Formats: sequence, C-alpha cells, structure tokens
Amino acid sequence: MRGNVIWRGVNILHSTGRRAALVPSGSVSVSLRHTDIRAEHRHQQNTGRIMSDSQATPSIQICRIMRPDDANIVGNVHGGTILKMIEEAGCIIGTRHCNTQRRDPCVAALARVERTDFLHPMFIGDVAHVSAEITYTSKRSVEVQVTVLSENIVTGGKKVTNKATLWYVPLSLQNVDKIIEVPPIEYSSAEQEESCKKRYEAQKLERLETKERNDDVITPVSLPEPYTVGFSQSSLIHLIGPSDCTLLGFVHGGVTMKLMDEVAGIVAARHCKTNIVTASVDAINFHQKIKKGCVITVTGRITFTSNKSMEIEVLVDADSLVEVEKGKYRSVTAFFTYISLDKDNKPLAVPPLKLDGEEEQKRFEEGKARYLQNKAKRLAEKEQPQ
Repeated sequence: MRGNVIWRGVNILHSTGRRAALVPSGSVSVSLRHTDIRAEHRHQQNTGRIMSDSQATPSIQICRIMRPDDANIVGNVHGGTILKMIEEAGCIIGTRHCNTQRRDPCVAALARVERTDFLHPMFIGDVAHVSAEITYTSKRSVEVQVTVLSENIVTGGKKVTNKATLWYVPLSLQNVDKIIEVPPIEYSSAEQEESCKKRYEAQKLERLETKERNDDVITPVSLPEPYTVGFSQSSLIHLIGPSDCTLLGFVHGGVTMKLMDEVAGIVAARHCKTNIVTASVDAINFHQKIKKGCVITVTGRITFTSNKSMEIEVLVDADSLVEVEKGKYRSVTAFFTYISLDKDNKPLAVPPLKLDGEEEQKRFEEGKARYLQNKAKRLAEKEQPQ
C-alpha cells in the first residue's frame, strides 16, 4: 500500500507499510522503500522464503527546491547546503535500518565522509534529489552511499552533482557510549561483499592515520601580507543549540559540515577576491562527539594552490561550557578544495600561495601530493569503460 503523510510541511512518501521516519524541518519530499518490495513479496510467495527487514537493502530519496538562503550572492548553492542534505538522508536511512530488529533503540551517528566531488554546480530554483542506499554493514558500522541529482524544473534538464560515501555507528538512546550491533544486509554476490569489506578496512586505516595529526594548532597571524596563509585564515565560533542536535543531544554531522564549508569558503574568497565554489571535499573524519551546549571553533587555512584550485584545511575544536574539566578537544578534520570563477562561471587562475617557514612548506607539499593523487584517480576513472 502506498500513502502520503503530511507532517509540518514535510511530505513523506512510504511504501513499506511502516511509519516513515520524521524528517528535519524544511519543504522536502521523502520516499522510503526497500528494494522492489512488491517483486520481493511475489518471490517470497513463490519460494516460501521470507526475507526479514534487516536483510533487505534499504534506500531513501529526499527532494528539495534550492532557495536564496541556500546559495551565495551569485546564486551558486553552497557546498555545505548539499553536504547537510547528504548527511540528513544518510542519518535517516542509517537510523531506520539499525532499528529494524527492535532491540535497543538507537540513532545513527556520523563517523566519516569519504572524498566527495562536486561534479556540477547547483543554482537557486533547482530541485535537489538526494538518494541514499545502505551498501555495507559491519558488526558496529553502516556504509551509506548517496547520489545527488540537480533538476532544472524549467527545462527539465538533470545532472548528477555529487556522489558520496558515509559511515555511521548506531548509538543507544539509553546509553550514548554504547554502540549497538548493526543488522546485516544481503549482498548480490560474494565478490560484492568482499569489495565492500575492503572499503571498510581502508577507511578504518585512514581514520587511524588522521587521528595521529590531531595535535595540530592554527595560530592567528598579526598584520599578514596578501596571498599568505595568515592573510586568508579564518575562524567561526558557534554555540551548539537544541536545533543543531540529534535525539541524543549531540550535533548533527550535517550541521558541522555546513559550518566547515562556510569557513572554507571565506578562506577561499579572501585569497582570491572572486566568486568561489566547492569543488571537492576529502575525507571528513568525526573523532569525538559534540554535545549540546558546547562552543565550537571552526578554523580554516589554505594549505596548497594549483593553477586552478586551492586546498583548505578545516579543523573543528569543541569546548564544553558545563564539563570544564574536559577542556577543548579536536572533534572534526577535513580538507576542502575550491575553485575560482568569473562572472560566467568559468574557472579563473588562483593566485599562488606565498609560503613562510618550514611548516607551511611541509603542508604545501602534502597538499600537492593529495592534489596529484586525486588528479591521477580522476584520470583513471575516466579511462575505465562505462
């Protein structure tokens, strides 16, 4: 049976016969389904085999029109807006799947976002279609793959703007330090499962490597020269309120990513003095949870420039106003890549970065290595047969 439910301006479409998950505020349309349920039901009748909800492959789709407050002054939708929608879809489907076995109620908390490329710009008036599907489950984590499609509702044209991979861990509603066991999903083949497991092991290793760099501190520079690291370095301070948080009282990953993109955008704009847009985001690692009532400092600095792009490192530090003894701690880290555009949305050359000292030179070389590695990956993907 298919039905529509209207809840506070949110249109939720569901085809599972179960109540759909509540969606964060805003005018969105959500479609929740398990893969071809009717076909699966017919298959069950023919074979006598009943597949549990935990074994089916869950998916979700969110649709929303882009408004002026989602975009910059020239109409390009902020990368942070898209990242927030991606995370909302992942959180909904991850939480829904992890509660299918009706054991300890839980909420899926974002642990990591893999590198995400912004393939095409999105503009005010476009409709964003965000589709998410669970593709792998380990004992304690869930992999969600998300695709974002931009639709021009005047011309009917559609383009894929983003593809992202997110990792979630389910936290108990009764005890936030307890990670719940994840219900398994079925794979189409043993080869597919093995491929997913390799991705899981690779991201675990990368997370450990990132934690080793978490002691880095960004210090302000007085009277910096233009085109230096200190000149464009920027910070944002934000008090985490109830509207930023999950049911457990911890900040939504999408809220943090949006703030990170805002700071990275300010750094890029200060360096170039032009219209800038997010081109890609390297892996975003969520190291520690941020509680309601914490003050977070989001700081960005430019680390590398090529002819047409710039890499910006963003660090998020949290400081609890209540648990003073805990002190300030590093919560999230990521690298954002931006490009500079002219009035016709054509790429412009990026001013070279002026380096000062061994540390800046070292970060520049590390950024250059990431740039060349990602460039080689893109070229290899283009050469692969479709």
